[in-house]
Formats: sequence, C-alpha cells, structure tokens
Amino acid sequence: MSDFNTILADLKKKHYRPVYFLMGEEPYFIDIISSHLEKDVLDETEREFNLTVLYGQDVTLQAIISEAKGFPMIGERKVVIIKEAQNVKGLIGKDSAEDEEETGEKQKEKEGKKHPLVAYLEQPQPSTILVFCCKYKTVDKRTAFAKALIKHAVLFHSEKIRDYKIQEWITHYMKGKGYNIGPKALMMLAEFLGTDLAKIVNETDKLMISIKPGAEITPEIIQVNIGISKEYNSFELNDAFGKRDVLKANRIINYFGANEKDHPMVLTMASLYSYFQKLLIIHFLPDKSKEAASKAIGVHPFIVTEYMNSAKGYSVGKLKQIFSYLHEYDLKSKGVDNGSATHGELMKELTFKILH
Repeated sequence: MSDFNTILADLKKKHYRPVYFLMGEEPYFIDIISSHLEKDVLDETEREFNLTVLYGQDVTLQAIISEAKGFPMIGERKVVIIKEAQNVKGLIGKDSAEDEEETGEKQKEKEGKKHPLVAYLEQPQPSTILVFCCKYKTVDKRTAFAKALIKHAVLFHSEKIRDYKIQEWITHYMKGKGYNIGPKALMMLAEFLGTDLAKIVNETDKLMISIKPGAEITPEIIQVNIGISKEYNSFELNDAFGKRDVLKANRIINYFGANEKDHPMVLTMASLYSYFQKLLIIHFLPDKSKEAASKAIGVHPFIVTEYMNSAKGYSVGKLKQIFSYLHEYDLKSKGVDNGSATHGELMKELTFKILH
C-alpha cells in the first residue's frame, strides 16, 4: 500500500508507474494524485493525442485494457484515466465489509476466478500510465487482484480524516502554504467546514489570497472572507455552554433560529454532541495533563484548558443526561413526538434543559 506523500514526491520527480489504483472514502487525495497524472505527465500538445479520460459507467474492463494496450500517437507516453471507476462492472465487486462475510466454498470459488486485470498488471504496456479513480469503494486486500496491484502497481487507499484530527490537518496544510492560524480561528474553521477536505482547501485558499504569506489568520479575517460570524457560530455556542453563560448561549440560539438556512439544527446538534463528548472523555482520562487531554480530544493545546475547566462544570451524571436530551431533541427535530414547534423553538428548549 502506497503513501500519499510518497506518491506525490515520486510524481514530482517524474518517477511514474504503469498502473495507479486510487480508492477510498476521501475523494480529495484521489483528485490530487489523478490531477497530477492528468496535467503534468504530458505537455499540452501530447495531451491532445495521448490523454484518454473515460468514465466508469460508460466503459467495460475489456475496453479499458484494450485502450491501455494501445501505443501513444506522438511522444513516449500515453495516459489513460478512468474516473468514477467504482462504476466499472466487475472491477471491484462487493465492498470489503461484505467480502469478510464470505467464507468456505464461496470464498474459495471467488479466489479461484482470475480478475481480468491481473494479466495486464503482470505485463502492462510500458508506454501507458493507467489510472483508476475508485471513490468511496475499496478492493478486498485478501484477493489475488489486490495482491497483484500491490506487487505490480501503485495501490493507494484514501482514508477519511477523522473529525478529531481535522484541526491538525488544517494547521499542517496552512503551514505548508506559509501561513499560521490562531487557535480560535482554527476552531471556527473546523466547526464550520467539517471534514470535507475539498471544501476546507477551497475556503482556506480564499483566505490565503487575501492576506500576505506568513501572516496569522484570525477570526476577523475569517468573518470577512468566508462569512462565518466571529460571534454567532457553533464554536462560540459551545464556549457559552462550557462557561454556563446563559445570556450568550440564548443570544446565539436566537440568532440560529432566525437564520435556520445558515445554521440548520442538524449541524448544531452534531456540534453539541461532539463538544459534550469531549468533556466526557476528559472525565475518564487516567492522565489529566494538558498534553494528554489535547491528544485525547483532538483540540489545540492552547485551548485545551478551556475544555478541562468546562468538564469540571459538568458531572458525568449531568453529561449522560445531556446526551439523553440531545437524542430526544434530535428525534423531535425529525417530527417524533413534536407538535408544531420550529427548530428554533426546539433549540431554545434544549438550551434551557442543558443549562438548568
């Protein structure tokens, strides 16, 4: 299995392999690698003749193999990219999770059938770079096909970044571009943008266009350039609950209720669940140092003290009660045991129950 940074480093050095099989739940990394192969291997003239882009729902495995075996019309290389390759019939088959359930004769029968691409992998066309982009799907690593990919090609599994690691990823990305971001601004971005890396990159790139390299990105800059209010956002709401600031919490909830399109209840609930989950984790940490807490709940070391202080204000019993409230109001937001209350009214009720 190949590493993302290793693959990119090899591509920049123009060290190419005959087949790239890019798969997994996070489309961002797949897009970055395939974009390099699409734009940087061939020059502009060669791309007109030697670049073929096919789509999984429109092509068969045999057609792909036939295209890959063809020679470049000009120059030394030909690039064939299969986008949405997860839709190619017979390429992946069942998901790995389903494959694990197959045992005995079924598994033996499956392993006995040679995947149509294995023969090509063993003797690929030297002048062709064949790229499969399989988003949201993976091959079963136990199969002969996966083993052939590992042996003869570049097999890359693009895994989703966990929510507790997203702040670290944003910080690393921005440092790589020559920018710094403050802890509060980082929390605002992480809360607002979630784990969609393409969206994060798009929005942070907008920020970096507007300020000089080396400058620190602040909540004020985010408010002006992305439109996240530095006062009315999920981070500030969580902070208000943590400090048991009734006035601030209700002010933000009222704002959310008046702007439901920009602050849907489902996202606010998810943010609250994540926040109180962090407080619960802190309660059960054997090592309650700042370093251990920061690592355990995935927040910047500069602000982990705020979480630790907030945890002191909520007992384990109260936190369990809050999770019960969150479940109750999640159901109400979907119409279960709810008369005619709006999402704004439900959030006001929930806020009262959490704080009193």
